Amino acid sequence: MVLSQFLPFSIFDCWWLAPLALAMDLALGDPTLPWPHPVVFIGRLLNALERPARRFMLARRKQARLRGKLAGFATLIVLVTATSLVVRLLLLVPYAEPLVAVYLAWAGLAMGSLLKTGGIVLKRVEEYPEKEARSALSWLVSRDTSAMDRPLMRKTLADTMSENFTDALTAPFFWLLVGGPVALWVYKAVSTTDSMWGYRTRRWRWLGFAGARSDDCLAFIPARISIAALWFTDFLARHAFPSCRSWQGRWPGFMIVSRQAWGMPSPNSGCPMAACAWLCGARMAGPSVYFGELVHKPWLGPDDNEAAPWDKARLLTLFALMRLGTLCGMNSLWLFLLCITALCR
Repeated sequence: MVLSQFLPFSIFDCWWLAPLALAMDLALGDPTLPWPHPVVFIGRLLNALERPARRFMLARRKQARLRGKLAGFATLIVLVTATSLVVRLLLLVPYAEPLVAVYLAWAGLAMGSLLKTGGIVLKRVEEYPEKEARSALSWLVSRDTSAMDRPLMRKTLADTMSENFTDALTAPFFWLLVGGPVALWVYKAVSTTDSMWGYRTRRWRWLGFAGARSDDCLAFIPARISIAALWFTDFLARHAFPSCRSWQGRWPGFMIVSRQAWGMPSPNSGCPMAACAWLCGARMAGPSVYFGELVHKPWLGPDDNEAAPWDKARLLTLFALMRLGTLCGMNSLWLFLLCITALCR
């Protein structure tokens, strides 16, 4: 009872919110309303907190590493506390609680907008001059696109689309189920910090440490759920709806997917990437350039002699896999937790 009062609209006291938000996200994408998206406010607060955090870190340069980590943790605590309080207060608006909850849940999911943007980028990669194609790809990726040819742009698009299956969908949906909009937006605050500060560069290595590690922790279970969701989607498509299975790869087993994913620098990003790479029959990851620095990543997916190149048709099958994975995987997770909730009552 106390938990449901502190974290309202979780699956424990509201069965309909998560599937409704999922349907709205896939059908409509991000909400387009007179006010900015909630993530914009989180980003603005984080930018405002950067100056005092960096000033504290650099006050004693010999202790910059320790002081930077402390400043990063303090900043994250302030950001998460402010976000949770604002969301909780919004959910107390008289007579409007359900509408506010629907808006916050819908705005917290991003698979619809990811697929829409991915389709626009794919069109530009295939049809526009290379300079414009690289510019479009930079909407989605943080790595250097200035020297990419079209085959590398296609592979990079596949990488970032599959990697975001967890960040844009599984993790926020999981926390929405478990803790309602409050838990969802606590995760989004941590994820935004990781997206803005969580780079292993000289500028962000210490300030971004707290955000990166916290995001790793909060996304650890959802990332493994992503593997299960993609496998279950492939299983259903193969045995129940073969006409829906447009991807041509195979499932190598959970052990192989997990072992490949664990070799990535991030403990979570490789989970959906490895699963998608095998199911689409093409390779992902490998060495990549971020902010002028070469980052060595292992190859994910089948061996080079077995893997097919990424082309427009294969990328479209990846988009189809992600869309069906959203529908099958997340609704299955919702039903599973709903059954557990019913049994525990």
